[in-house]
Amino acid sequence: MSEWAPKRFWKTTSVAELADGYTVELDGRRVRTPAKATLIVPSKEMAEAVAAEWDAQSESVDPTTMPFTRSANAALDKVTDQHTEVADMLADYGDTDLLCYRAESPQELVARQAEEWDPALDWAHDALGARLAPRSGILHTPQEAEALAILRARVHALNPFQLAAFHDLVCMSGSLILGFAAAEGWRDAGDIWEMSRLDERWQEEQWGVDDEARESSEIKKVAFLHAKRFYQFST
Repeated sequence: MSEWAPKRFWKTTSVAELADGYTVELDGRRVRTPAKATLIVPSKEMAEAVAAEWDAQSESVDPTTMPFTRSANAALDKVTDQHTEVADMLADYGDTDLLCYRAESPQELVARQAEEWDPALDWAHDALGARLAPRSGILHTPQEAEALAILRARVHALNPFQLAAFHDLVCMSGSLILGFAAAEGWRDAGDIWEMSRLDERWQEEQWGVDDEARESSEIKKVAFLHAKRFYQFST
C-alpha cells in the first residue's frame, strides 16, 4: 500500500514581498512551515526557488522533490530556535577537521593529501584569519585556541538560513574549513566536494569502486551542491 500524500489544492503560485522578507502564496494564501509559521525567506531568489518547487507539484505533493522548501522549513522551525546549539556543534568540527588529519603512509597518499588540502588551509588563514595545522596519524592534537575562537565567532555570526545550509556543507564534507570554502565560493562547490572525498577516491583506486558507496556519495553530492545554492540565497 502506498503512503498517503497531500493532493495539490491550488492553481496559482506566486511570490510576495513582505516587510521582513519574501513569502510564497498558493492562490493568495501564504505557505506555512510544518510548525505552522509563515514561510518567510530572506531573498527573492530563495522565494522564487521555493515557489518553483510548489508550482512543479502535480496531483500529489512530494516533499522529496522540494529541497529549497525543506531547507527553509528547517531554518525557520529548527535552526532559529537552536541557533547557539547548532553553531557550537558545527564550530567543534574545527578542532577535528578532516583536512588536518593526514595519513602517515603510503607516501603517495601523504603527498596527495598535502597537494589537495594544504591550499584550503592556506585559504582559511588568508580569508578567515585562522590557521589550522595538519597532524599525522589518528591521535587528537588540539588546534590553536585563537584560531578556533575566530572560526567559532564566524559560525555564530551566520543567520538561521545561512546556518541551515552551512550545517549540510560541514557535516557532509566532514570539514569546517571546506564548509566555509564552499560557502564563500573559494572554488567550485563540486571541486570542494571531491576534495572531501580524497580518502574515498584513494580507496577506490586501490580496491575498486563499491557501487553502493558510490551511489550514496552521489546523493550526498547533490545535497551538498543544493546547500551551496541555499547559502547563496540566504543573505
